Amino acid sequence: MCFDVDSTVCTDEGIDELAAFLGKGEEVAEMTNKAMCGGVGFREALEMRLSVMQPTEQSVETYLANNEPKISPGVPELFDALRANGKTVYLVSGGFRQMIAPVAARLGVPPENVFANNILFNEDGLYKSFDPEEFTSKAGGKAEAVKHIKAKFGHGTMAMVGDGATDLESRAPGGADVFVGYGGVQQRAAVMDGADWFVTDFDKFTEVVDSK
Repeated sequence: MCFDVDSTVCTDEGIDELAAFLGKGEEVAEMTNKAMCGGVGFREALEMRLSVMQPTEQSVETYLANNEPKISPGVPELFDALRANGKTVYLVSGGFRQMIAPVAARLGVPPENVFANNILFNEDGLYKSFDPEEFTSKAGGKAEAVKHIKAKFGHGTMAMVGDGATDLESRAPGGADVFVGYGGVQQRAAVMDGADWFVTDFDKFTEVVDSK
């Protein structure tokens, strides 16, 4: 089973939190709005935000050292229940590996089960770019990641859980067979309408898993 991270597994949006920490919160928010209204491509929007933020290796480490992961209520219990029922958990996110790593570690998700963007730094630790080879660095990337997971690990049926349109897109031929919309942090009409099942708390999800 695949899970989005920002506003799903976690209650916050990692890129916004890091931007605020770097003193670039308002600028990044403005760029996000422009990207949403002006038809800027996903990869271009990601590049624009990172160019404004200019995160360094040290600044990311400092942020992580001073900010504990904000795990959504009920997620640890849900992941335990899924594993107890023989399910494998994957994290598929448009966020950054550096920031998702502590979340994955806290929840017992191995690094090889994390599919996310990767910030690249120069040898001196200054920002260089992001890895364009990551599935989620481009539009439609989550759907491609889910297809890859399903094919590589031989899963007969795959579900995707998330709060956004990019998560909903994962329900595509060869990708997720079921999409579970999560509205515990953000509730979006398109996601609510398009979901096979929509939940606002993970405790109900766990109850269903435990009843299987």
